[in-house]
Amino acid sequence: MKLHELTPHTGSRKNRKRVGRGPGGTDKTAGRGHKGQKSRSGAGKGSFFEGGRSRLIARLPKRGFNNVGTTFEVVNLAQLANIEDATIDRNVLELAGLVRRKNRPVKLLGSGEVTRALTIHVDAASEGAVKAVEAAGGKVILPEATEAEKAE
Repeated sequence: MKLHELTPHTGSRKNRKRVGRGPGGTDKTAGRGHKGQKSRSGAGKGSFFEGGRSRLIARLPKRGFNNVGTTFEVVNLAQLANIEDATIDRNVLELAGLVRRKNRPVKLLGSGEVTRALTIHVDAASEGAVKAVEAAGGKVILPEATEAEKAE
């Protein structure tokens, strides 16, 4: 027996059905019948179509709070203990794996303790976090407020 002599068992391999290729069962209409939605290309309404009535999700009551505000990448003070740099900004946090999504602003929260003086550049920070960093001799630098925010 050689490699070029190997063949599959008889009946184990079957050619695929080629529809719409001349007489013989699945020719003219290719097994789709005549007219109607299912005879057209791209037929069907999708798995969630319910025959034209309102979708289930539209019929169910809506409850709770749907937050449409800003979603932040959150960093806690306890997570900053592993970073050796004295100045911490978004790039440092990304390299440390604490910030993943580049399109979200970074917010510093006060969970944990700060044992050394740090300069932290973030987009937002809680009051507790700012007080804890300043108590350790550091400072939190936030971006300048826009003109509209200053007017309020």
